[in-house]
Amino acid sequence: MGLMSEHKNATGGQAAGHTHAVDCAATQRAVGGDSATQHAVGCPVAEHSVGGQAVIEGVMMRGKRSWGLAVRQPSGVIARHSFALDPVGDRYPVLKLPVLRGVVTLVDSLVLGMKALGLSANLSLDGDPETAEAGDVESAAEPKAPAGLGWKEMAATFVVAIGLAVVLFVVVPLAVVKYFEQTFSNPFVFNLVEGLIRIAIFLAYVGAISFIPDLRRVFEYHGAEHKVIHAYEAGEELDPAHAGRFTTLHPRCGTAFLLVVMVMAIIVFSIVGKPSLPLLVLSRLVGIPIVAGLSYEVIRFAGRHKDGVISKVVLWPGLKLQRLTTREPSADQIEVAIAALMEVLRVDAGGEPDPRGMVLPSAK
Repeated sequence: MGLMSEHKNATGGQAAGHTHAVDCAATQRAVGGDSATQHAVGCPVAEHSVGGQAVIEGVMMRGKRSWGLAVRQPSGVIARHSFALDPVGDRYPVLKLPVLRGVVTLVDSLVLGMKALGLSANLSLDGDPETAEAGDVESAAEPKAPAGLGWKEMAATFVVAIGLAVVLFVVVPLAVVKYFEQTFSNPFVFNLVEGLIRIAIFLAYVGAISFIPDLRRVFEYHGAEHKVIHAYEAGEELDPAHAGRFTTLHPRCGTAFLLVVMVMAIIVFSIVGKPSLPLLVLSRLVGIPIVAGLSYEVIRFAGRHKDGVISKVVLWPGLKLQRLTTREPSADQIEVAIAALMEVLRVDAGGEPDPRGMVLPSAK
């Protein structure tokens, strides 16, 4: 449910953790887009997109050179960490080719998302600021969860989640449509019905989990993440009052990507036909990277041509779907999202990553 990002040129912003009152919109008008002047007075300069993800009681943000995490602890303080990025595409340029880059982005996002969730789970349970400052992370490269929720537990949770996802979104739709195979003799209609069942299950699933209080808070942090990125991209001052004016919906949201994947799967898997159920399941699992890569290119095109009719048609369902996956956040939650973004901007501007982290006092 995070934002997908395309990174171009990293620039800086304010010092990490501070949301001082600089009128950045007025500054932009006064200097006529001079990014050096904007940066000098402490205003964010949105020369590259950032992505993000809601985590447990916090937000993860990703920039060009780094990713940052901010989590509200039970004591009310904000614990934040930052880590350097080492994109595999920089080491192997072939992975930046169309379709392949989408697969790499998906895998990279899953791995980074699990790291952020693991760290946030532990930070959200730790009310002692000194514990977070002393080091919940073993090194700059690999965050290590402190006692309470280890990476073995996180790995087991991930495996179980993947297994349930395969059953719910692959096996169940295929089993249903296979049972009525004689009714859907045309391969395209067969796959269309399968895809519609999958989308219906997904919508029902998201709607159901939105009633769980803890997950509702994650959806609120999701909304906070979107609002802060909107404010950054608009060149507005990064504080809860200014960011709070923006919508919780964003066209680059990963929710929109999931919806495009489900639609793309209907088209791609139509060429498979209607073999036995085990072969159908296998074809879906093997074909996921291809579908994800093609879907990434569609989202990428739509993001670069936002005013086009095709792009609006592609992005519209995803924006509507975000009404289920985002909720209006509180000012405190927006403050956390700002802390995560400021840390990323600091490192992307040339600062050193801070994997051991620090604790920021509440603005209250």
